[in-house]
Amino acid sequence: MHFRDLVTQSRSYRKFDSGVPVDENVVRDLVELACYVPSAKNLQSLKYIAVTEPLTAAALFPSLSWAGYLADWSGPTDAERPTAYIIMLGDLSIGTEFGCDSGIAAQTVLLGATASGIGGCIVASLDRQKIRQLLKIPDGYVILMVIALGKPVETVVIDQIAENESVRYFRDAHGIHHVPKRMLDDVLLKFH
Repeated sequence: MHFRDLVTQSRSYRKFDSGVPVDENVVRDLVELACYVPSAKNLQSLKYIAVTEPLTAAALFPSLSWAGYLADWSGPTDAERPTAYIIMLGDLSIGTEFGCDSGIAAQTVLLGATASGIGGCIVASLDRQKIRQLLKIPDGYVILMVIALGKPVETVVIDQIAENESVRYFRDAHGIHHVPKRMLDDVLLKFH
């Protein structure tokens, strides 16, 4: 797959086929990809928890908030839930700044998921305390995000927009998820 295609096909999917499990080895491979990405000062302070066991995945699901722009959608139905998750943690014994590293790692995981024939969604609106209790995460770790994984069952398209148009994603009457993206000439600046 051409890299441009990989990037444009790697979308934030929010509907999955809950009958198709994601193999634990696929999740391990995705975390391994994150081990190779650049890291500020090469501290490598990110850690991960893989969730592929169905009961744990089901218990984790209520701690996630889905698609804030879609006010009339309460999230995936039982049949549309992800079947695996990667919880990204910041290890406070190594560092305290995780922003750049976490973004690089999360995007790499999503690109790897797309290349593996699955999809994902980065979720940062979380009930962190419930997740900490469920997975018995010690206080020395910051819960940064959860990456939901599964076989996508929705169509997500990119719509190019002009500088003054809304960036709010939406679903049309056919259930197609539209993601507005600014055009190249609006983001590539030149000052003279």
